[in-house]
Amino acid sequence: MNETELLLADGRTLHVYDTGHGDLPVWWSHGTPNLGAPPEPLLEKSERLGLRWFSFDRPGYGGSTPAPGRTMASTAHDLAQVADSLGIDRFAAVGYSGGGCYALGGAATLRDRVQAVLTLAAIAPYGVDGLDWFGGMLPSGVTSLRAALGGREVKEAHEASGIEYDPEFTAADLAMFDGPWSWLGSVASRGMDAGPYGLIDDDISYVTPWGCDPGSITAPILLLHGEQDRIVPSTHGFWLANHCPTAELRLFAKDSHISVLAHAADGLDWLRARL
Repeated sequence: MNETELLLADGRTLHVYDTGHGDLPVWWSHGTPNLGAPPEPLLEKSERLGLRWFSFDRPGYGGSTPAPGRTMASTAHDLAQVADSLGIDRFAAVGYSGGGCYALGGAATLRDRVQAVLTLAAIAPYGVDGLDWFGGMLPSGVTSLRAALGGREVKEAHEASGIEYDPEFTAADLAMFDGPWSWLGSVASRGMDAGPYGLIDDDISYVTPWGCDPGSITAPILLLHGEQDRIVPSTHGFWLANHCPTAELRLFAKDSHISVLAHAADGLDWLRARL
């Protein structure tokens, strides 16, 4: 894995990751609150498929400078600078959890540069018609995201209060940590090493306008979602599927927020077929 620091046009820095080999570039858009390293459990299969992963810590995480007020669209412009620095013109996007809406935002903003989008447990835009955004969400998530609705000062106070976030993982979720996806714990455990800024800005971005329209995406989209998910309820997947003309939704009746990752490798086959 090649790791570098990229100086952006506005003076901020992004910590960038690049596997450096493979003919088909794929951007990994990480979840909250994780570092941005590409998904280690998928690298072996990706090599067989000829996929080259690149990614970056979103602003506020790891080695990337915070950018208060960032949106899906503004982060897409950061993505464009990363891709340009690596000599990458067109690429696919894969996003997990909150990273899923950043992947969709990248496709909506950068248009033809993004060839296909695969998401796992993606979040739909807040405040849209036809979606009870908090419906079915676990109490810890509702409390945290309602604090984000109060603005940065309220959200910062919430994170400083010591209140614990309980993800209420299912048995299927917990079983994932005994296998290759235990990797997720390693990027999550270090996600807050630089402070709470990445998480705060992520959560605020989820409840504010994206700055782009996912319904305008012309690239093919595959949405994977577990029906038992209460961190990001599957109703978000339904809304995205109904409002993104190129989207296909695959639901998994027994899976939740972590266990849906068991289907990520199959998603790569779908992705490869469209590149």
